Amino acid sequence: MSMNLVTLLYLVASICFIHALKGLSHPTTAVRGNYFGMIGMALAVITTAALIIEHGSGAGLAWVLLGLVIGGGYGTWRARTVQMTQMPELIAFFHSMIGLAAVCIAAATVIEPSALGIVKDLGDTVIPRGNRIELGLGAFIGAVTFTGSVIAWGKLSGKSKFRLFQGRPVVYPGQHWLNLAMAVAALLLLYAFWHSQSGLAFFLICVLGFVIGVTLIIAIGGADMPVVISMLNSYSGWAAAGIGFSLENSMLIIAGSLVGSSGAILSYIMCKAMNRAFLSVILGGFGGETATDTGDKEQRPVKQGSPDDVAFMLSNADSVIIVPGYGLAVARAQHAVKDMVAKLTAKGIDVKYAIHPVAGRMPGHMNVLLAEAEVPYDQVFEMDDINPEFQQADVAMVLGANDVVNPAALQKGSPIYGMPILEAYKARSVIVNKRTMATGYAGLDNELFYMDKTMMVFGDAKKVVEDITKAIE
Repeated sequence: MSMNLVTLLYLVASICFIHALKGLSHPTTAVRGNYFGMIGMALAVITTAALIIEHGSGAGLAWVLLGLVIGGGYGTWRARTVQMTQMPELIAFFHSMIGLAAVCIAAATVIEPSALGIVKDLGDTVIPRGNRIELGLGAFIGAVTFTGSVIAWGKLSGKSKFRLFQGRPVVYPGQHWLNLAMAVAALLLLYAFWHSQSGLAFFLICVLGFVIGVTLIIAIGGADMPVVISMLNSYSGWAAAGIGFSLENSMLIIAGSLVGSSGAILSYIMCKAMNRAFLSVILGGFGGETATDTGDKEQRPVKQGSPDDVAFMLSNADSVIIVPGYGLAVARAQHAVKDMVAKLTAKGIDVKYAIHPVAGRMPGHMNVLLAEAEVPYDQVFEMDDINPEFQQADVAMVLGANDVVNPAALQKGSPIYGMPILEAYKARSVIVNKRTMATGYAGLDNELFYMDKTMMVFGDAKKVVEDITKAIE
């Protein structure tokens, strides 16, 4: 196989990745985007395997095939069995694997540069200085991505009692100065590796990357995890691109740059949605404020209702806006909600869904949830489009959402002050379904629940919505 053909195939794979990103930019074209992504990756894998068959040894090919079988088998199994609520953790896991792969490839290249084509003469161990910078940066970013994604996985799963895996930020005096000192040390080690190709310097670069990945992400609170996911996605892309330059692999360079740049753009959009500083996200510095639990929220009176009460309110409304949240995903109630909306629509009631950019545990979580239930796209509206309509809505129905509708974002001094929210509090009546009065992921009490216009309906979202649907005449 000529290198011209290899380059052409990699270019076609890269074009497929570009079309995949374009398709994933909107729910109506997301399936097509996924097909392009699968075709591009299959083409890249087949081309690489063909190169190994032609130029590699039998033992090397066996290891590659074993990796393909294990990785492909695990990926297929996880994709078929993953619950919608576990999607953010799965994505964090994938990011960690990309970061670890970048570290392993960089380490293999440093140990045996001739085997990967960095040097042309067999036995030559002197890596060109330009490649040393690429390998050092790629390994460092990959290490940060790996451990940072592991911490993000733990925070998103919320099942571990290990303190670093809990949603509340882990902060301590001098935290940012420590991160800065380690970053400066990493730069000095990168210079040492560039100057002398010191194996010890490269090893310490990787170690510092692993440590910084932990110290950056533990300082970030659970409510900010959607931004973390998109930022780690960007890091994984840049790590792959850095390694691609060293290996002179055009597909890795293009694909890594696409992932890195698109992840950074998405992070910027998420930062605007949460009123966070983009630079602060990169430095892991926006998790310092934590909510304080006053301990008296359970004693405050709320207006409670039943599914029958909700059915009566919805049946007599002209317009209804539904706000889905993570609680809806946990209960897997999206299909029940669709059935309820179909019944309301048949009665001539205008029903719309309001989606906050960071609702759920990852960007687009609620869009994926509703798409799984085949909710029509023309009923789903983003925050900026739907907010002006809350004031005219007869009923705002909040299902499992908390922080994204919390008016505390309007109060100075609040940990989420300035974060744009869905303005459900402006509707004429508000219905909120939750299991309990527990706080949201940000750990804040929600004043919306105590308003005179708000009626709380406690219970599992799926069961409550099914009962409401039955009660609608």
